[in-house]
Amino acid sequence: MTNISASQVKELREKTGLGLMDCKKALEEANGDLDLAVEELRKTSGLKASKKSSRSAADGLIGIKSLEGKSFMVEINCETDFVARDDSFNSFMEEVLETVSSNRDKSLEELLEAGIEDKREKLVQKLGENIVVRRITASEDSADYSGVYLHSNNKIGAIISLKGGTEEVAKDIAMHAAATDPMAIYPSDISQDVIEKEKEIYKAQSEESGKPADIVEKMIEGKIRKFLSEVSLTEQDFVKDPSMKINDLLNNNNASIIGLRRFEVGEGIEVEKVDFASEVMSQIEG
Repeated sequence: MTNISASQVKELREKTGLGLMDCKKALEEANGDLDLAVEELRKTSGLKASKKSSRSAADGLIGIKSLEGKSFMVEINCETDFVARDDSFNSFMEEVLETVSSNRDKSLEELLEAGIEDKREKLVQKLGENIVVRRITASEDSADYSGVYLHSNNKIGAIISLKGGTEEVAKDIAMHAAATDPMAIYPSDISQDVIEKEKEIYKAQSEESGKPADIVEKMIEGKIRKFLSEVSLTEQDFVKDPSMKINDLLNNNNASIIGLRRFEVGEGIEVEKVDFASEVMSQIEG
C-alpha cells in the first residue's frame, strides 16, 4: 500500500472539505492519486456535499490565545464574512483554540483526529458552507516573553517571541509586524534567490538610465540595501515611533527576536470564480 503523507491528506481536505479519515482512506484506495481520490469521494459522499465542500473557503477568522507564558494562533476559514460572524463559528474557534493550547505538542493533523474534525463536519452541515481549520502556530518555547496582536477585524494576527526585553515590547513589535507584514526578521534571513531576483529587476531598470556600468552597479547595491531594510522586521521604522527602527527598540530594551508568526485570513488561497448562471443550470439539470 502506498504511504500517504499528511500533506497529501491536507491537500485533499482543502479540495473537498470532507473528513480527515475519509480523505486518508480515499487516498490509500487511490494509491495516492489525488484526482482519483477526489472522484471516489464525490461518488461516495454525494453531489450535495461535494458541491458544498469544493467551494473556496478564503474568508474566516484568526484566533489567538495565551496560556502559561505561551501564545497560540489559529486560522479557520469559511466562504463568507456572514458565516465568519456567526456565533456558532466563533464558538468553534474558541473550542479549537482551547484544544490547541491544551495539546501544545500535537500537530494539526493529530488534533483533527482527536475530535476537532467531527465538530468541524457538524458545523459545515449546520452553516451550509465549507469550513477548514487551515493552520496553527505558537510562540517559541525558549522565549522570555511572547507578545500577541489581533487586529480588530480578527483577520490579521501576529506573535512575537523575545529573548530579553519585556512583554510590552513584544506586544508593540507584534502590532508592528501585523501592520507591515515583513518578509523576515533579519536581513540575513532573506534567501539569496530572492535577492538575486530583485537584482535582476533593478539591473534592467538601471541599465535603461544609460549610466556607466560602475554607476549602475552602485545604483543596484543601493536599491538592494533599501529593499532589505523595507522587508526585514528589524530594519523597519517602528510604526508607533518612526524616528526609531525596530532594531533600536530592541537594543534599548536588551532584547532580540527569536520568533515571528503572522497570519492573514485567506493569504495564498486561490479563490475559485464561480459562474453563477452555469451553476444554477447544472443544478436544474441535475
